[in-house]
Amino acid sequence: MSERHTYRVIVRGTWEGLTEEARARLLAGAGDHGMTSMRFTEEGSLSYEPSPLKHFSMRYVVVSDAADGDEMAAAIAEDRAEETLRGLGYGFGELRSTVTDLDTMKINRKSRSRR
Repeated sequence: MSERHTYRVIVRGTWEGLTEEARARLLAGAGDHGMTSMRFTEEGSLSYEPSPLKHFSMRYVVVSDAADGDEMAAAIAEDRAEETLRGLGYGFGELRSTVTDLDTMKINRKSRSRR
């Protein structure tokens, strides 16, 4: 069995071709999709600012084979984002991702100051 890694992926994009109904739903739900809603989940969490209603981001946790690397994690997250956004009826442009491999991430701990 191959080694599995856990990735945090931020998928970013721009709203495009929104219908008036979709724009109204986004504006009405903006309070639930601001800074405090940002979470990394398997299903993804959508965040955006209502003014201007231009950009969005979605945060995902992706678990996949380590051998497939960051590129596969990004592709999986972007596929999930596209499926979610299309399902909600939201138009969007090209997506781009930033990936962090949690299994290879180094944690710098502050040393205790000497007294």
